[in-house]
Amino acid sequence: MNLSDVIEGLVEERGLERDKVIDVVCQGVLAAFKKRFPDLDLHAVFNHKQGEVDIFVKKEIVSSVKDSDTQITTRKAKVFAPKAKEGDVIDVPFEHKIGRIEILTAKQVIATKIAELEHAVVYKEFEGKKGTIISGVVHKRERAGIAVKIGDVMALLPNENMIPQESPKVGHPIRTLLKDVLPVARGDYQLILDRAAADFVQCLLEAEIPEVFEGIVEIKNIVRSAGYKTKAVVVSNAKEIDPVGTCVGVGGSRIKPILRELGQEKIDLIKWTDSQEKLVKDSLKPAEIDKVEITDNKATIWLAQDQRSLAIGKMGQNIMLASRLTGLEIQLQDVAPAESVDSMELESLDMPDNVLGEKENEE
Repeated sequence: MNLSDVIEGLVEERGLERDKVIDVVCQGVLAAFKKRFPDLDLHAVFNHKQGEVDIFVKKEIVSSVKDSDTQITTRKAKVFAPKAKEGDVIDVPFEHKIGRIEILTAKQVIATKIAELEHAVVYKEFEGKKGTIISGVVHKRERAGIAVKIGDVMALLPNENMIPQESPKVGHPIRTLLKDVLPVARGDYQLILDRAAADFVQCLLEAEIPEVFEGIVEIKNIVRSAGYKTKAVVVSNAKEIDPVGTCVGVGGSRIKPILRELGQEKIDLIKWTDSQEKLVKDSLKPAEIDKVEITDNKATIWLAQDQRSLAIGKMGQNIMLASRLTGLEIQLQDVAPAESVDSMELESLDMPDNVLGEKENEE
């Protein structure tokens, strides 16, 4: 087989550099010969005219040959190097052949090296797109998740990075966050996707709302419980623009496409305020809060009994998101009639720290 045809096929079909492919082919063939002749000083050169890899061995020029594999007479040496003299070391075409086992070695080395080149091409193409939304087509369902075809590259959307209860259909388009780009493939994949991260919703807001993309409306902080709710604090850098109304759009025209993308997951948009009390109140919507008192990193919330379930949310997710959004531990306390104030019960829920809270502390 003319190796030039194979090399050109790899260059055209896989977008590899010709010189690097040639080098890989030479490395593979050389590895095969070295496996068969480990004690000889061999090297490989690609013969562009013949489309083959030529193997050469280094030999010392001597007057009397004792080892024909490493030595050559002056008379024979002059055929390859006319100016050669005794004591010189020259490259001589290697005449020995290799067998099936060595050919298998060559194929394995070439396949491994070609895969490394392909990994480098994919990494170079997608590394700069990390943290952005990319579009693909659902290719197949696997045990680990969903295989998504992005152009000619296969990516993995792991089960844990999917929106709960969603089931993408094979052949259908899908948008995801490019979470990670691996230098070397893990299994069959270099690209790791995500639809459950808060960053995915932030990227959707940037993609669908020009003012967010341009920085006129800024997402101050965003937290998410995928499949349930996302809460985002937004602020306008232009006095005449309402950040929440801008994101929602007339009749919900801007937010609805995002909600459809998320499978009707709810999004609470909260207008930024310097008042922590007001921010906590708004973060606990749809519950109506009577009073907020903040001490250190704790917020005590007074609310009517019938508002408690709304504040807590399904499986405690609403209050958890509010806590993460504000960076405060939230305690709920029932508002009671005046005559039974002494009997009020306090409920405390420990919540994780939040980026917003950390930023406020730093300031």
